[in-house]
Amino acid sequence: MTVMTGAQALVQALKHNAINTVFGLPGVQLDHVFDALYQERSAMRVLHTRHEQGAAYMAYGYAQSTGRPGAYLVVPGPGVLNTATALCTAHAANAPVLALTGEISTRYIGRGFGILHELSDTAAMLAPITKCQVFADSPARVPLAINDAVRQAISGRCGPVLVQVPDDVTAQRGEVSLGTPAVRDPDPAPDPDLIEKAATLLGRAQRPALFVGGGVLGAEEAVLALATMLEAPVIMTRHGRGALSDRHYLAQTLMGGHRLWPEIDVVLAVGTRFLEGGEAWGLDGRIKTIRVDIDAIQAERPCSPDIKIVSSAKLALAALADALGRHNRKRASREAELDGVKQAALKKLSLLEPQKSYSDAIRENIPEDTLVVTEMTQVGFYTWMGFPVYAPRTLIFPGYQDSLGFGFATALGVKVAHPDRAVVSICGDGGFMFTMPELATAVQHGINLVTIVFNDGAYGNVRRTQKLQFQEHFIGSDLKNPDFMTLAKAFGAVGMRANSPAELGSLLPQALKAGAPVLIEVPVGPMPGWQALMPRAAVRGPRA
Repeated sequence: MTVMTGAQALVQALKHNAINTVFGLPGVQLDHVFDALYQERSAMRVLHTRHEQGAAYMAYGYAQSTGRPGAYLVVPGPGVLNTATALCTAHAANAPVLALTGEISTRYIGRGFGILHELSDTAAMLAPITKCQVFADSPARVPLAINDAVRQAISGRCGPVLVQVPDDVTAQRGEVSLGTPAVRDPDPAPDPDLIEKAATLLGRAQRPALFVGGGVLGAEEAVLALATMLEAPVIMTRHGRGALSDRHYLAQTLMGGHRLWPEIDVVLAVGTRFLEGGEAWGLDGRIKTIRVDIDAIQAERPCSPDIKIVSSAKLALAALADALGRHNRKRASREAELDGVKQAALKKLSLLEPQKSYSDAIRENIPEDTLVVTEMTQVGFYTWMGFPVYAPRTLIFPGYQDSLGFGFATALGVKVAHPDRAVVSICGDGGFMFTMPELATAVQHGINLVTIVFNDGAYGNVRRTQKLQFQEHFIGSDLKNPDFMTLAKAFGAVGMRANSPAELGSLLPQALKAGAPVLIEVPVGPMPGWQALMPRAAVRGPRA
């Protein structure tokens, strides 16, 4: 054992768990922790932000783009509550975010004295949006708390976790053992009998399909092997995109999946909430469902499957591919058919202009391995199914919360995690302004992100709804924006402006080589609504 302060124990425990980057803001309950980080500044990168929400979103971007824990550090009370939206986003996307928060001194906890930053029960407030809440009441407990929290964040169905360390504990000295660093708990092995039943069902199927979500990431090789054996389309949700490259004829977005759904006789749903297929599109007696999920409860939602396999995607799909050889029928190529489905979906999406042209201009003028973070904006909505994706974790979304304003700060975290790769943030003017002050963070820390702001001077979805459904009763939807080029330059970033898809395409290579944070403003007018094109209608049987 080594004698150290609780603050030093926290920093050493992070290092022990291979966490070398922390986003955050200092404050009185964290004074000793930030001093401990200073002592380890050669090994720990600390990126201080202009708002706690920005720090938490950066940790989310770091985690979501790597699959590894992203950590942030904030004071209790208003500090940690400022991160709640980002935590909610991480929870919706099953991202392993490590929320580290100080706490008031232990002698005051629960006494209601009104101590600075006091909350009656932080853990209870954040329990619905965190996998676990861990409290360290001594220096010796700090590494154990970190090890346990990281283990839970990366095990099973991943998710955000909370660690609380009171300020008196951070100052206290004591004997500390770092213990065993966190490793992912062993995933449950798939039941061999269920694997055999599932392989039999798939092997006999005439029109099988895979339906995959974010839980399939990491099992891309098995997805390709199984889909190829079955000649089965791989229908990918937003978070599952990239599990199979869009260049492959078997790769389908939800729009293509919706078109195929009426004829599918066996669907293998992997690592997904399955809301589209299992709830929106409808099920009937002619379709059999097989669910693979690490979460046994999730595998029963929104409806009970015919076969439920509780395991990781990687283990279960590998076992299925092995067993399928004993049951699979001879299959003709479906390449021409499925390419036709894909082209029909893209033709339908082409009605969305200028969204399509701007999306195409971005895709055609950035490197193939660029990481793109979308937003709740018109071009962003188009990317859900119209933007080609070639690898997993390269198109980042905010889970089912669809948190307006998540994009810019999240993209900064993605860029920190991938400093040698191009990262592009697609924002609207409304969403960008949520975390706009983090431009200062980007400049100060040399986070050379390229941010595209589509500026229509409005919360576009809301204004369109007010126009079409509420007799042009415009209220709360018009925005008065700054001159974004001037704003960028005021922060020390590079400001550019593009007035067309062609201009945007020509600016992107320059922006990626600028060696500085770049903000590209794209003035636009109202864009056509995308909602009517989304594949939500029931096409077979009742909804769940």
